[in-house]
Amino acid sequence: MPEEQINLFELSGPQASAPPAGFDPDLIPTDVKVPVPSGTYQTMADLAQHCNQCHRCGLGATRTHAVVGRGNLQAPIMIVGEAPGQNEDETGLPFVGRAGQLLEKILESVKLDSEKDVFICNINKCRPPGNRTPSIEEAEACKPYLLEQIRMVDPKLILLTGATAVKSLTGDKRGITKIRGDWLEWEGRLCMPILHPAYLLRNQSRQPGSPKWLMWQDIQKVRAKLDEILTGSA
Repeated sequence: MPEEQINLFELSGPQASAPPAGFDPDLIPTDVKVPVPSGTYQTMADLAQHCNQCHRCGLGATRTHAVVGRGNLQAPIMIVGEAPGQNEDETGLPFVGRAGQLLEKILESVKLDSEKDVFICNINKCRPPGNRTPSIEEAEACKPYLLEQIRMVDPKLILLTGATAVKSLTGDKRGITKIRGDWLEWEGRLCMPILHPAYLLRNQSRQPGSPKWLMWQDIQKVRAKLDEILTGSA
């Protein structure tokens, strides 16, 4: 199976076979204050193995599965959510519930393929109990894994779904409604904050100015920017 279509859940779940060569769970710093150096992981499979044995924060004690990511490992777009919910914790895959189904439709509306054009992951790889928002400490504990994912996928665009994702990665504390749809530069990369699909599910109106209407404007910007980048690099 091509690496870019690898199923991370099969690699990271409890039924996985022997760990990758060179894997050493003792290398995971258990103290959140001890960083995970850039370049620690050669493959996403290595990272997935670590995430499923990680206890850098308390969420490791309550997870069913670490939710590492899904999609193309060489995707031009990375979508970063907040944290897994119950469906994600059970399946080991991000955005597979109702919000994930809506996200698929949003991508399809501008002819983006979730298996080809995007890699989807979260700030936190483990589900916070009761689906609460991850604490600052929990987000910081998991951030090194996300940074490694960004390094390995090397996306041209990063979409940050919701205020928690924006704040945890970039440090920008502004409300999502104030900055959604605007391109931000972070570490030399183009990022766009967008509304979380779960928020759209709670706001069904399609009238101008409504959350769904705003998302339609934003995803068209994303499609246009990607076309611009791909055309310019051709």
